[in-house]
Amino acid sequence: MNHEHWMEIALEEAKKGDYPYGAVLVKDNQIFVKGYNTTVRDNDVSAHAEINVLRSFTMGMKNYSLDILRGYTLYTTCEPCPMCAAACVWSGVSEIVYGASIQELIDMDIKQIDISCETLVKQGFQNIKVTPGILGHKCLELFKN
Repeated sequence: MNHEHWMEIALEEAKKGDYPYGAVLVKDNQIFVKGYNTTVRDNDVSAHAEINVLRSFTMGMKNYSLDILRGYTLYTTCEPCPMCAAACVWSGVSEIVYGASIQELIDMDIKQIDISCETLVKQGFQNIKVTPGILGHKCLELFKN
């Protein structure tokens, strides 16, 4: 499987959410958790797609450790915000693959904190690979509807 395949699944998840953000957690070509933004439904400002996926995984594993997600890749339709990127550091995700960038969202007048995921990850204590721009144009289209 390739990055585009998993991002297509994240795009489908994004269509289910309060806002068009979707995420998929993958390891060894297998999906472990899918999720989407539920901030309005849950009345929870932290219920971003990435946070929902990480919460679901760690709750299901009944385990919390700083490297529980070693070897896992998080696919997300938009570049993780600082909160979500920090959660990836805390959980030990090995790779973050995203579609649209924070800057592209800002350029569309979508409120964002202008700190890149890569900048935040580099300040952390985990070795996380960041792969940007996968199907970014499709991810941005979700915001035009």
